[in-house]
Amino acid sequence: MSYSTDTSKALFDRSSKVLVEGGSSPSRGPANYGGYPLFIERGQGAHVFDADGNQYLDWMMAYGALPHGHAHPRIVDAVSEGAKTSTLVAAATEIEVEVAELIQRMVPSAERVRFANTGTEATMAAIRLARGYTGRQKFIKFEGHYHGWYDDFLVNAHPHPVTSLGHRHDPVKIADSSGLNHRALDDTILVPWNDLSAAERALENNKGQVAAIITEGIMANMGVIPPRQGYLEGLRELARTNNALFILDETVTGFRIAAGGCQQHYQLDPDISTFGKALGSGLPVAAFVGRAEIMEALAWGGVLHYGTQNASRIGLFAARANLQMLAEDNFAAFRHTWKIGEALVAGLQSVFQETKTPAIVQSVGPMLQILFTEQPQIHDYREFCAFVDRGRYQRFARALFPHGIYMTPASGLHSVATLVHTQEHVEATLVAARKVLRDGGSSG
Repeated sequence: MSYSTDTSKALFDRSSKVLVEGGSSPSRGPANYGGYPLFIERGQGAHVFDADGNQYLDWMMAYGALPHGHAHPRIVDAVSEGAKTSTLVAAATEIEVEVAELIQRMVPSAERVRFANTGTEATMAAIRLARGYTGRQKFIKFEGHYHGWYDDFLVNAHPHPVTSLGHRHDPVKIADSSGLNHRALDDTILVPWNDLSAAERALENNKGQVAAIITEGIMANMGVIPPRQGYLEGLRELARTNNALFILDETVTGFRIAAGGCQQHYQLDPDISTFGKALGSGLPVAAFVGRAEIMEALAWGGVLHYGTQNASRIGLFAARANLQMLAEDNFAAFRHTWKIGEALVAGLQSVFQETKTPAIVQSVGPMLQILFTEQPQIHDYREFCAFVDRGRYQRFARALFPHGIYMTPASGLHSVATLVHTQEHVEATLVAARKVLRDGGSSG
């Protein structure tokens, strides 16, 4: 039976009459998928099924939001249990306390927890909290890091021609959107990542004015770029020395890299951390957590953070089941996802060598991304912009679809190993990748 996506095309034609770009986020539309996106009808375990009935092995897993795969019975039961007793009460609930206690046990820095709905909301609140607590306005944000679509963060978060970026010592701020408040970026100090001297210089140039340094633990919006050894610890010390807060954005890495996220893996003690994606196991649940003294500044709206949907009832039922499963058998889930992730990375690297393909795989445990480049390693945003062939990756990912492999077609995102992935899934992916490369599916 030949591969067809005609039904997806028909749905896109229909959706384009009622939805912008036929969807609700640009990442799901033609910019990544070509003429029209795949319309996914359902997911089960490690697979998704499109509107034409095609089955795909899913390595994207809703951008990493599904640690247990699609439609896990315990998550389904948890959602059903929550819905039966009210979808929303907008009042204090015991489930809120239970999930906060679970987070506190897994994340040592979480002396206090505040729930939100999305990673964007959590990082917005974290910056407001840092400004309110310190009485300072400026904060350091790194090139290539994405902290959501809040105005103050939307600068150099997407690839641009390297010639437009300016000198490393004085980066050019490139707004990633029209419609931003013209002064939104005035207090955003842009700094190259993985360069401790650059952060030190920025703090010296803005002495006594910086409320916080906010960073991802692993750069995850430019594929996967790990921190240099000692870099994150160095940022934490710089923040402490300059009386600024150290904010670790774990929206992507939380409950995926380790039970306690990047801060456990790299042995950090952030002042504030943000979580999203994998926390709700597919439901919109996010949180920002931190030292009690700092978090208590939220009390009585001192630093205002309201929200009718905060601590979403159904989402917290899913989050409780999710975190309980991740903690079972002394956190065996993370041992499994690291094993599968490392097997896929090793296999892909071998395929690239066999086929003489100029590509590398960068990873940390279950997080990985293929980068078509002649470079042995990509260390930061500027190198990504200068040396990574984003178009070739996109062609490669799209060419995998007819072979039943669903990886993100966006070069700046990444794949993720989950609890439902197996060694057999790794082997199937390698067979497909080898065939695509030998057939020239990424060329042109």
